[in-house]
Amino acid sequence: MEKLKNKVAYITGGSQGIGLGTAAALLKKGMKVAISGRTPSKLEEAKNTLNAGDNLLILTSDVRKMEDETKAVGEILNKWGQLDVLVANAGIGHYADIADLTKEQWDQTMDTNLTGVFHSVKASLDPIKQSKGYMITIASLAGINFFPGGTAYNASKFGLVGFTQALMQDVRQDDVKVTAILPGSVATHFNNNIPGEKDAWKIQPEDMGQIVVDLLEMHPRTLPSKIEVRPSKPPAK
Repeated sequence: MEKLKNKVAYITGGSQGIGLGTAAALLKKGMKVAISGRTPSKLEEAKNTLNAGDNLLILTSDVRKMEDETKAVGEILNKWGQLDVLVANAGIGHYADIADLTKEQWDQTMDTNLTGVFHSVKASLDPIKQSKGYMITIASLAGINFFPGGTAYNASKFGLVGFTQALMQDVRQDDVKVTAILPGSVATHFNNNIPGEKDAWKIQPEDMGQIVVDLLEMHPRTLPSKIEVRPSKPPAK
């Protein structure tokens, strides 16, 4: 626990799902955590759920807007004076045959899943270089496996995997570590799912949080730059 105690993390899309599970895992390690999202009411719910007092900061930010992410990181630095970890988790999914996919759905997907991560990384880059910290992106197995109806989502996640791997090369000599995590099915509200008993076979948000903790606690000489994560026993087809 001592290695991570009082380190500062910023998690985008942190009000539910993977982001919330990761926030809980990092707080248990004694870290200070800022979470952001677009909906203040969901952030307040997350604040009540996490119940972490002054070790938690909630921020209203839309990752699609560079100025929002710059402001969010500024608030983190004003409160804690440092930033050690970025978990770029915010994402959306629109799945449709190309004939039915709208320009608005395409733009929302790319602006959130790819450009949004660029905004978060750019806003966080200088303080994380200063702290010799860690940047983690939450991609998807859809970033290496394409499927029908996935033109927008596949494109955004394939792009995110490429972005993350190139980012790793850009900053490794600054002693900044970068990892892309590519989960399969996770029991979250993603794509209008309501998590329940039917999702017991899926990866759970707390499992994703444990993976982030494991990365942060790994010896600095070693870097798992891309991690594929699957449910160990999905339903037989």
